[in-house]
Amino acid sequence: MKKILFLPLLFGLLSCEEVLVEKPKAVAVETFYNTASEVEAAVNAAYAQLRATNGITGQLGAQLEAYTDYSYGRGSYQVLSDFQGLNSTNIPRTDDGWRLFYLAIRNANLVIQNAPNGSSISAADVTRYVAEAKYVRAFAYFWLVRNWGGVPIRTEATLNEPNVKRNTAEEVYTLILSDLKEAEANLPDKGTQVGRATKWAAKAALAEVYFTRNQYAEARDKADEIIKSAKFSLVPVATAAEFDSKVFGPTVVTSTEEIWYLKATRQPGQGMYLAMFAHHPGSRLHGAGGFYAHYSDTQTNPVIRNWDEKDLRRTAFWYSWDIGLGRNSILCKKFSDPLAATSDGAGNDFPIYRFADILLLYAEAASRAGNGPTAAAVEALNQVHRRAYGKNPTAPSDVDFKLADYTATTFNDLVLKERGYETQYEAKRWLDLKRLGTAKLKEVIKAATGKDVADKHLFWPIPVAELNYNSALDPSKDQNPGY
Repeated sequence: MKKILFLPLLFGLLSCEEVLVEKPKAVAVETFYNTASEVEAAVNAAYAQLRATNGITGQLGAQLEAYTDYSYGRGSYQVLSDFQGLNSTNIPRTDDGWRLFYLAIRNANLVIQNAPNGSSISAADVTRYVAEAKYVRAFAYFWLVRNWGGVPIRTEATLNEPNVKRNTAEEVYTLILSDLKEAEANLPDKGTQVGRATKWAAKAALAEVYFTRNQYAEARDKADEIIKSAKFSLVPVATAAEFDSKVFGPTVVTSTEEIWYLKATRQPGQGMYLAMFAHHPGSRLHGAGGFYAHYSDTQTNPVIRNWDEKDLRRTAFWYSWDIGLGRNSILCKKFSDPLAATSDGAGNDFPIYRFADILLLYAEAASRAGNGPTAAAVEALNQVHRRAYGKNPTAPSDVDFKLADYTATTFNDLVLKERGYETQYEAKRWLDLKRLGTAKLKEVIKAATGKDVADKHLFWPIPVAELNYNSALDPSKDQNPGY
């Protein structure tokens, strides 16, 4: 009997805005992967899981935003801000994240396996699309290994094998680095559509992987390649409102700051779901209402309380709203879309790698690699800091930090603080703290919230379904501690 595999295919739609968006279709593998357009559509299927409603741009992002030092979870996300692990409400959310990442990996593996056998596709196109699929696969594994630890490695070689052992984190990172290096070598300088991975996205991902692994010289050098390319720059702003209109708003198609974003459109199922978690319905900053699942307080939260009011990001990223906890409560404004018609239809793109990330990464990596800040490291930090105050990012200003004022320790802490302001509501803070080690993470969270982080909170539980149906796993040995 002929075996037919079906998969969702997400075709890029080109209009006046050449942005990667998708619509689902279904086809048989036997008659597919023969032309460049068919293989491109299959690659798009791998992207789709990364921006699914329950994925990074939705529920998983909401999970991580409840773990920060600058905000608190509310409702079903409140328990996450106790830092004691997941409860029965939140475990299914991370379980679905696991499913989505492995679906992205599966779809990428199908491309890697089948594209080289296409009957009407050039060798150049095969090389490019396989590299793009490996980029997506590496990105999915990078999220898995940081949140679950070592996980089963499924590649094109084990595509139809249901029982795969749990690999070590080191083995997962070996695959990630291999895939990203191939992507770096074979992806184009510029994507055919905004939102497709490029050579520069691969370099950014490599920089972050090295950074996470404390390979600071490698992270510094890879970030420096991006900076010295002069292909990217911070978008200047003069007012807090321009962060919305020029950087994070729903009508921004792309910018000089974008290296790789998960793209969104104002269509049900095609928008950024995480935006819905930020707002109160009464604010009308989200057309479909809002869950206001995260909030902060201008007086009780030290990160917010100590934030310079002249920093435009404070006004750009937060707004006052009494959610029943008093007039000092605030909600995140970073991703607002008053015209979003549905909860999953906000038009805001979700930044994965933007130039501000690379500048801040370079600043810290250069300092750590050299046992102290350098002039270039301070300049990279100052570019982000100047923009935050409405200054020209590349011109010296009166808000600049000075090299002579900092040691290695104080400079690294300064960059961490600046990154904490800059990347709010981008699902990055928890992972940023984790890379510094358990002691530092616990110190930062304790100082901001007064709470102790339980060791079991550091990783999400391996899904019970995986333990039940993957016979290569031993539930008594392969489950993460505490679950």
